[in-house]
Amino acid sequence: MATKLTQTHRNQLSKWIDPTKRHKFILLYKISRDGCNANTFHNYCNNKGPTVTVLYNTDKSVYGGYTAENWTSNITYVDDAHAFLFKLEYNGKENPMKFPTKNNGTNAMYNKESCGPTFGNGHDLHCFDGNVDKSGNYFPLNGKVNLGNTYDMLGQDYNTVMNGHQNVLELKVYSVQEKTLEEQRQEDLLLESNRVMERPWIPNIDWSSKHEEMLKEKVATYKPLAGLNLKQANILLVGQVGAGKSSFFNTINSIYRGHISVQANAGSAEHSLTTSFRLYQVRDGPGGKPLNFRLCDTRGLEEDQGLTDQEIGFLLDGHVPEKYKFNSAVPLSPDSIGFVKNPTLSNKIHCVAFVLDSSTVDVMSEKVIEQIKAMQTSMNQRLVPQAVLLTNIDRICQKTSEDISKVFFSSAVKECVERVSMMMGLPQSQVLPVKNYHREADLDQNINILSLRSLRRILNFVDDSLHNRLDEIEAEKPSIVRMAE
Repeated sequence: MATKLTQTHRNQLSKWIDPTKRHKFILLYKISRDGCNANTFHNYCNNKGPTVTVLYNTDKSVYGGYTAENWTSNITYVDDAHAFLFKLEYNGKENPMKFPTKNNGTNAMYNKESCGPTFGNGHDLHCFDGNVDKSGNYFPLNGKVNLGNTYDMLGQDYNTVMNGHQNVLELKVYSVQEKTLEEQRQEDLLLESNRVMERPWIPNIDWSSKHEEMLKEKVATYKPLAGLNLKQANILLVGQVGAGKSSFFNTINSIYRGHISVQANAGSAEHSLTTSFRLYQVRDGPGGKPLNFRLCDTRGLEEDQGLTDQEIGFLLDGHVPEKYKFNSAVPLSPDSIGFVKNPTLSNKIHCVAFVLDSSTVDVMSEKVIEQIKAMQTSMNQRLVPQAVLLTNIDRICQKTSEDISKVFFSSAVKECVERVSMMMGLPQSQVLPVKNYHREADLDQNINILSLRSLRRILNFVDDSLHNRLDEIEAEKPSIVRMAE
């Protein structure tokens, strides 16, 4: 049994304590860590203001008491009109009940140096005396229980609250404090980020293994538009340091390798781990044939380093050779060794995928945004289509972190897609949420489906670019014929 004060329990206790306020529960004392000893309890809990005592017994029942007054070591009863006993679970099932005081809280709690938490005259709930040693995996508390003396049990009794015994796995005492406005704001933001919508904002997504295989097959059998004599399409990955450019290639590569691959250098570092222009092949199975596209990786964008306007132009136009190492001190020029002076269509970039970290989009450097906007100008001039791979979606939504298939039910991911769409000036349909392999040891079907679905969309954009090129070629034919005449 988990001996944790769950969020559901916290919310319920907070409503009982004061429904007009929000409360936080700060752990002061727990017997499994600090020992079941009355002196220790008083040392940790005296004069700490309002507290809640929670007990977890061996029958999976959760119960306890709340007082708004201080615990002390003085031998005295204390009146507290706000005090109450409660049960949260019974035999492992949610069963919340609040038991208020009688007589306006007279003798609601009892203080004595040799007693653990004690509620009521008589006593209703006396947790333990002196020291109690653990017996196996539980503590056989030695206090007395006489429910109903000071607290109105609403028809409940020793058996229906505590299963007729005081053998507990855990006893914890929490300080109860009102949350600040800033803490409430942060809580609201977290709740909103974890909010799951009733309907997905992109419907009809199939998360089955059959659909995964179908997507793998579609990507594996992709061929660039016929009539252009192009064997492989080039997809350029561009993004800030640490956003996951190289990790996206590793993710796609892993899907076709059948295990987690780290072929591309990826990770977290102050500066870009990728310093050279790389044309990564994805092979259909270990040692298989390369697929008909290449993922082109280049150095990450930074405030003081990145790609110049001229370098991005050279990249798009196909002048940059494989494994060219970018050097801010010596920019690429037509005189550079290996410079491709007469690029063909197979050297050019056919689509650009900006890779942005969803968890840091709101704090992106203005200089990096300016670099991206300048790049987009060059891309638009060349009619190069663009998409955004929105990574680390599991960091902005707990529900998505737990289950990637919830991504299109997540309001947090939806709002991030909308913000990025506005920032980049691209339709929302071109902002594609993904989860790269990072800490996983084995392949995950849902991660694969989301990544393959995004890659398939990008390959569709490639075809749009190639259709533009085919239209240009066909438009040039009449003039060529007239010149020949």
